[in-house]
Amino acid sequence: MSTKIHAVVDAHGLPVRLLLTPGQASDKTTFPALIAGLRLARDVVADRGFFARAIIELIEAGGAKAHIPSQSNVRVRRVVDHDIYRQRNLVERFFNKLKHFRRVATRYDKLARNFLAATLLASTRLCMRTYESKT
Repeated sequence: MSTKIHAVVDAHGLPVRLLLTPGQASDKTTFPALIAGLRLARDVVADRGFFARAIIELIEAGGAKAHIPSQSNVRVRRVVDHDIYRQRNLVERFFNKLKHFRRVATRYDKLARNFLAATLLASTRLCMRTYESKT
């Protein structure tokens, strides 16, 4: 039993949307559900797992520019602005912070809905840390 957590984060690394899929599911098939109803930023950054012409067209149809590098088995390589692509670390840092919650990191929950609920609670706590008063 494995699962993947897919996340959309904003420019501050805070979660906007989380989606849970089976571990064997392709990243490419989950992308439309992940961005459905969201207003896209000017630049959308994703890793190589989301490289597909249909995904890039979906991003461009939303009025954004896709910064997704090509997969290694593609003959024609996409040019990606490295300064913008470096912002992908915001997602990686979000997942790192999420793994500090033991329940999420070790996946104590047997049911996917309970695991997603624990992930959403942990994400809420991360957002609250950002906005809570320091005084």
